[in-house]
Amino acid sequence: MSTPTDGHDLRHHGDAEVRDEGAAFVDLAVNVRTGTPPWWLQKRIADSLEGLARYPDGRAARQAVAERHGRSTDEVLLTAGAAEAFVLLARTAAPRRAVVVHPQFTEPEAALRNAGHTVDRVLLDAANGFRLDPVAVPEDADLVVIGNPTNPTSVLHPAGTLAQLARPGRLLVVDEAFMDAVPGERESLAGRRDVQGLVVLRSLTKTWGLAGLRIGYVLGDSATVAALERAQPLWPVSAPALTAAEACSAPAALAEAKEAAVRIAEDRAYLLGRIGELTCVEVVDQAAGPFLLLHMPGASMVRERLRANGFAVRRADTFPGLGPDWLRIAVRDRGVSDAFIEVLKKALEELERL
Repeated sequence: MSTPTDGHDLRHHGDAEVRDEGAAFVDLAVNVRTGTPPWWLQKRIADSLEGLARYPDGRAARQAVAERHGRSTDEVLLTAGAAEAFVLLARTAAPRRAVVVHPQFTEPEAALRNAGHTVDRVLLDAANGFRLDPVAVPEDADLVVIGNPTNPTSVLHPAGTLAQLARPGRLLVVDEAFMDAVPGERESLAGRRDVQGLVVLRSLTKTWGLAGLRIGYVLGDSATVAALERAQPLWPVSAPALTAAEACSAPAALAEAKEAAVRIAEDRAYLLGRIGELTCVEVVDQAAGPFLLLHMPGASMVRERLRANGFAVRRADTFPGLGPDWLRIAVRDRGVSDAFIEVLKKALEELERL
């Protein structure tokens, strides 16, 4: 377990790396799929603007998401991105002992702390590839948060392992924001009703390029979903975002996402092969997400040299459990990966000469 005062900036996210001069960089810091949103989705969203004078009606989108996951509509809550879901959980839960499994996306812990909750951390070990042993989670924890696949490690935990975390009286929150980038969405718990206290969070940001639209959703039992919904303001999700949720849940969209996940896996395998050429760089193995976590001496200085040569990568020392020798990079196409590796080689050679 770690203390809450170890200096990690829980509110730092990848967009900070490209916020002011993003056009000047090849963006490997943000995990949104390139070339998105696709033209057909842009058109659906643009067409929805004709109805902006009307208050949003989320029924069709909620039904579409429910059908996509084999759930009933009262087990689905649409949110303004997965980030809103973390805030709603923090506001409605009253945990005696909240635990966040790190390294992972830091917004859940930030939301819990902002709501006045004390948060304990379970830190997974790089030595065993950041794999989860359920025994590491305290038995008396009544709120547990974990990502799958996990940002930033790209580790995909077995669904059976996560299900072992369920306990009577425990809320088990699994952040599946990147699950649709995993071919076949293997190890997803989104359709499971047999895991007690399970809440699954999803985002449409990454695969569909909708970070600016803010759309995600919660899947859980009807009582939990109802409690979260009561904490929402009226009309929390805009009409264009609702249109996107409905469109991205359609069979044709799911088929497109499946194809994209296969391409991402192929591009990730290629990038892993190129990184294997660098003897001083280690990568978390068996990665399953659209990003990789790298370990190298002097990573903070390497990051600055990469920026000087036009590549933005995500610093990883803001994640609890990681330090200044870690970087996260998004998976891109092979041309971008080749260019990145050449710049990375140059940066590492420069550091060796210092």
